[in-house]
Amino acid sequence: MRVVYLHGFASSPNSSKAQFFRRKFAERGIQMEIPILDEGKFEELTISGQLAVIERAVGDQSAILMGSSLGGYLAALYTARHQSQIERLVLLAPAFQFARRWQERYPPEEWKRHGSLKIFHYGDARERELGYQFAEDATQYEDEPEFPQPALILHGTRDNVVPASISSAYASARPNIKLVLLESGHELTDVLEPMWLEVSKFLSVPESIETVSKLRSS
Repeated sequence: MRVVYLHGFASSPNSSKAQFFRRKFAERGIQMEIPILDEGKFEELTISGQLAVIERAVGDQSAILMGSSLGGYLAALYTARHQSQIERLVLLAPAFQFARRWQERYPPEEWKRHGSLKIFHYGDARERELGYQFAEDATQYEDEPEFPQPALILHGTRDNVVPASISSAYASARPNIKLVLLESGHELTDVLEPMWLEVSKFLSVPESIETVSKLRSS
């Protein structure tokens, strides 16, 4: 089993969720990779650029994709375009309908006029500039990517960033999607253990590294 985790917007591989899941998988002898999606160049960020980072991270091997918020949307976009490589998906509050909802939150007129927008970068704990190319590039991508692989969506019922109703509607129209709603907000950091129970069950993760060793030798 090989897992690639995609962190959220203005976040980093050091996010609490990313590190929690990395630790849980490592305890069972499973590798989890967490690419830096903005490659340290947040000002130049685009959806297309992040998809290229994911392509390099996945390489020519099969993988399971996990993604949080924008990372969840990116995981779905990537899988829709590379269906033979991805085995399963785990999406945490995925930011479907991204471009449309982004423009509602950040009207493009002033942003386009100034060329950039100040965004708080949680990975760096400071404000950074984000170029207008981010919004412009996002408009070429579909709101709700289609893929045949089994996917687990975990979404908080109190999410005020990406409403849970978006995931509910997405899952109800697709038989390959399992949706689990949790009493939480967008960050989901207060339900890490319940999420792990759902993830480990969905991916059939062994209970311990000893079990992994037995499976590999059998």
